[in-house]
Amino acid sequence: MFFEFGIKDAIDIILVALILYYFYRLMKESRSLPVFMGILVFIVLWLVVSQVLEMKLLGSIMDKLVSVGVIGLIVLFQDDIRRFFYNLGAHQRVKGIRRFFTGEDGRKKEEDLKPIIIPIVMAALNMSKKKVGALIVMQRSMPLDDVANTGEMIDANISQQLIENIFFKNSPLHDGALIVEGKRLKAAGCILPVSHEQNIPKSLGLRHRAALGMSQDSDCIAIVVSEETGGITVAIDGQLQLRLTAEKLESILTEEMMQLI
Repeated sequence: MFFEFGIKDAIDIILVALILYYFYRLMKESRSLPVFMGILVFIVLWLVVSQVLEMKLLGSIMDKLVSVGVIGLIVLFQDDIRRFFYNLGAHQRVKGIRRFFTGEDGRKKEEDLKPIIIPIVMAALNMSKKKVGALIVMQRSMPLDDVANTGEMIDANISQQLIENIFFKNSPLHDGALIVEGKRLKAAGCILPVSHEQNIPKSLGLRHRAALGMSQDSDCIAIVVSEETGGITVAIDGQLQLRLTAEKLESILTEEMMQLI
């Protein structure tokens, strides 16, 4: 039978290619690329065995593995799947459609963020001037309860003075990370996963590696104040932004946190 290739088929192929490319980028950022490539190889072999060669016994075994493997993949890539839907919902066009139907005012929401962002920025600026080391993690869509449980729960209002006191050199909690959840300082002295990336500059210390590792494992925003140089750094999605001014830090935090709205 002659196979007619139409516009709908072309659109179908393009959409599948875009989805695969997006997942490729997502797996690459989350360091799960080898697993993703292994899954693609298995799928190609499965299609060749069952559809092209029509090997019934091996094909049926692989069919069972695929049907059961879907559940395993959901468990294995649950964080990546959550990040996929988070990025999808955070897209500017999607947010525009949502605001159109809900009547949300983006400017009002930005004003609501100031009581959260300004104290953090001012604390980072003061600690930068005094060369007081600090590590602040702002939660976004992915819960950080497992990380918060490694430290001391404080559950306090966001306050510039409290943040600076937590990271004061003689404070018992100054070596760990401070977790910010919504409008609250949730926990302090927390232990973060450390990145083992080889291309991190040698001048950056353990705080920067911990911030980078945390941003690779979740969609959080990690803020670092260097104890050696006083430099302010932000880690987002496995990328470091170095030597930030207070104005630039405020701009980044506002832009990133607005994506949740």
